[in-house]
Amino acid sequence: MFARAGIDDILVSNQVREPAKIDRLSRLPALGARILVCVDDLANVAELSAAAQKNKTTIGCLIEIDCGAGRCGVKTAADVVALARAIVRADGLTFDGIQAYQGAMQHLDRYEDRRAKLDAAIAQVAEAVDALKAEGLDPRLVSGGGTGSYYFEAASGVYNELQCGSYAFMDADYGRILDQDGRRIDQGEWENALFILTSVMSHAKADKAICDAGLKAQSVDSGLPFVYGRDDVKYVKCSDEHGVIDDPHGVLKVNEKLRLVPGHCDPTCNVHDWYVGVRRGVVETVWPVSARGKAY
Repeated sequence: MFARAGIDDILVSNQVREPAKIDRLSRLPALGARILVCVDDLANVAELSAAAQKNKTTIGCLIEIDCGAGRCGVKTAADVVALARAIVRADGLTFDGIQAYQGAMQHLDRYEDRRAKLDAAIAQVAEAVDALKAEGLDPRLVSGGGTGSYYFEAASGVYNELQCGSYAFMDADYGRILDQDGRRIDQGEWENALFILTSVMSHAKADKAICDAGLKAQSVDSGLPFVYGRDDVKYVKCSDEHGVIDDPHGVLKVNEKLRLVPGHCDPTCNVHDWYVGVRRGVVETVWPVSARGKAY
């Protein structure tokens, strides 16, 4: 997973541990970009330092805090300080700050529930920042925030960088969460901009239309897509090559085009080669999905 962390920074927003991958990571700064990576283990500091020295480059490090997602990251301010000290002492590395992304609460429906989770995360991150500053290790970046929470981090006075990204596209899972006024965020705060264009290819069953967007066209880990702009038909099931659409009144026709809003935008984009940019019904641009297939 990659994110832009600054005008010349590229953040690899997880840990890199496999030796061949560390070597590849340590060679990237020679291509011109400043590379940042997350760390949560003293042993990884030594691994990154050795690779950076070998390739005569510098790797920036963000210490990841587990602030509620229950995945990677350290939990205590003492652990954060210990890692920061090790990074500062290590040749070929720079200490650039904190990765504190609370991913577990991004899709909670209620605004109040998301705020309660972030209140706890922000307090934990603030404690770590204070501990670092007390040691003279002022973090350049305190990074986190997502589409479901960015307003909390932005107003915290603790974070100075946000990592939200899904808002630019929106998807069915994010769209259903509610803002502070109880409205779906895709019906006020943001608009859907990412669609799968699909065609009806069969209507052999009177009450069901079958389209050509199934599992190979989208990710359904966060739920099924919905048919954009329609409340008379509903996408209800999918298999590898088929999407099943309930059509109780038989309104759809073979070859009719539909726009699907995917359940989860990120992994859906990763199964396509191109974005087709459309404005007012006219194709204006085609962008390659350049990171597709670059996971290893």
